[in-house]
Amino acid sequence: MDLCAPNLTALIGEQVGARLISHAGSLTTLAKYPASTVQILGAEKALFRALKTKGKTPKYGLIFHSSFIGRAGQKNKGRISRYVANKISLASRIDSFSESSTNKFGQLFKSQVEERLEFYKTGATPRKNIDVMKEAIKAAEAEPQVEDQPKKKSKKRKEEEVAAPVEEETVKPKKDKKKKKAEEEAPAPVEEETEKPKKQKKPKKKLPRGPKLSGAPRTEL
Repeated sequence: MDLCAPNLTALIGEQVGARLISHAGSLTTLAKYPASTVQILGAEKALFRALKTKGKTPKYGLIFHSSFIGRAGQKNKGRISRYVANKISLASRIDSFSESSTNKFGQLFKSQVEERLEFYKTGATPRKNIDVMKEAIKAAEAEPQVEDQPKKKSKKRKEEEVAAPVEEETVKPKKDKKKKKAEEEAPAPVEEETEKPKKQKKPKKKLPRGPKLSGAPRTEL
């Protein structure tokens, strides 16, 4: 949680933050939710039951397990849950879309919630959001950024890699199955039949005809 969502962890703790991310599906999905959805996240059944029966809607869902809700009075539980949901939404968006990894925003958001609880008890005016955000930006810029360095290989592993040369694998050309199947299904080429020359029939010799005789049958000589 410190690597994935440092500001959310600094604000409400590891367990509640992990439950919210798990229920939403991912940190990016949680960041896209508005504060009103984050407030009742985990109490969907109670919400729909209240809408169906026209009863009172729930004031909080999974954020009830944070220490802020328990420390508030009975009258102020709904107000503090709305305020905490607002800060959770901001912290998750910073964790999801920020390029640098820092928990300064989460720490200052937590101090704001503490000031809000004190305001409900004693009436002391809390700091404004714009002043807190400016302070958090300055603290985040002053914090040294740790870059991820590649891990160094041990001497033993280097010696093993040098001792055992990697054999180059001969890549066999893959046979195209579709091409092979098309060749099998293709009909065999029909051989052209060589036409044999027809034998010419010899004309029959006609015998000469004799003179016609009236009343007598015609005879051929």
